[in-house]
Amino acid sequence: MIKAVVGANWGDEGKGKITDMLAEKADIIVRFQGGANAGHTIVNNYGKFALHTLPSGVFYNHTTSVIGNGVALNIPVLKKEYDDIVSKGVPAPKLLVSDRAQMVMPYHILFDGYEEERLAGRSFGSTKSGIAPFYSDKYAKIGFQVNELFDEKVLLEKLKNVCETKNVLLEHLYHKPLLVPEEIFGELMKWKEMIAPFVCDTSSFLYEALQEGKEILLEGQLGSLKDPDHGIYPMVTSSSTLAGYGAVGAGVPPCEIKKVITVTKAYSSAVGAGAFVSEIFGDEADELRRRGGDGGEYGATTGRPRRMGWYDCVASKYGCRIQGTTDVAFTVLDVLGYLDEIPVCVAYDIDGRITTEFPTTGLLEKAKPVIETLPGWNCDIRGIKKYEDLPENCRKYVEFIEEKIGFPITMVSNGPGRDDIIYREGK
Repeated sequence: MIKAVVGANWGDEGKGKITDMLAEKADIIVRFQGGANAGHTIVNNYGKFALHTLPSGVFYNHTTSVIGNGVALNIPVLKKEYDDIVSKGVPAPKLLVSDRAQMVMPYHILFDGYEEERLAGRSFGSTKSGIAPFYSDKYAKIGFQVNELFDEKVLLEKLKNVCETKNVLLEHLYHKPLLVPEEIFGELMKWKEMIAPFVCDTSSFLYEALQEGKEILLEGQLGSLKDPDHGIYPMVTSSSTLAGYGAVGAGVPPCEIKKVITVTKAYSSAVGAGAFVSEIFGDEADELRRRGGDGGEYGATTGRPRRMGWYDCVASKYGCRIQGTTDVAFTVLDVLGYLDEIPVCVAYDIDGRITTEFPTTGLLEKAKPVIETLPGWNCDIRGIKKYEDLPENCRKYVEFIEEKIGFPITMVSNGPGRDDIIYREGK
């Protein structure tokens, strides 16, 4: 059986914690899309970790971690992460990397930075991790799969051809130093040594695991609203953030994905540019950012302060629907304990028309939030294990959100730790 853990919003919903928690009962955890441009923060018995490529289940001895063919693989970043967690006392994880995964090349990162520099104020808020140039090359069919590292003659020849076209752009558009194919080849040979012990046909491995009745967890990166088809285009990422893509990015049958656990925060946050209807500013935002997450709301990869907002029922209902949600995990509820009243965005006002349907980007830019205010609970809820033990106003808040988004909230996270989770019985 396959479960997917994905995000309902702009990313940073707390998927890492939920994956880490669910991994206890899983056999295999798979990253199926995206690259090192976003991270998952994990707090467990070993300490606090920001993972960027490794799946969030690497902290269990019984699991196998898989980097699927859909991942934008930055090999040095993966190796550094692997070595870092082992150096901090985590047992060496069992790791498999798809031989069909494509590599983020050194020049992808250069081009990402050059393009943001060229666009200046019109940029897309890139993390400059090489993701957009990587996917551009993948779909232009001039990318490099991991398996190509093992045929040196063909690899060098292809590198020369690709660098020829890249150098035209570097010389005439960006006015930057030209690429030297032999230098890149030398770097790739070091990458080959790093990755060789882990490379295999992961799709075949996962198919065999399914035949044996193993439980597989697919871990998504970012959230629904950053999907290039269904998100706030063009302020999106370059790979599909949806559970449906898990079948492609991991190489598994779509009919085997039986549960889609969609993660959403008890308030909103976002990193990067793009429409954000329920956004708040000034002291109000600063206070929520300071209290939020575990040690504040800052990107796990970029360190950038996250943009803050109240819970957006319109965006979350849409985000859950487009994921094919079976279960909602509601995170960081404990953060809101300081508020006397909690505003919630329940609809959008677009040129005087009230809607609860999430619109396309042009209309989204015009949307103003329709706010309802709920009473707060004014206390710390960390440590509570049973839903019925939560304060009444806290339960009312959860149930109000659940009714508005139309999907069952089956898990409530009330702290950063692995055990800070409340399961709602009968949901």
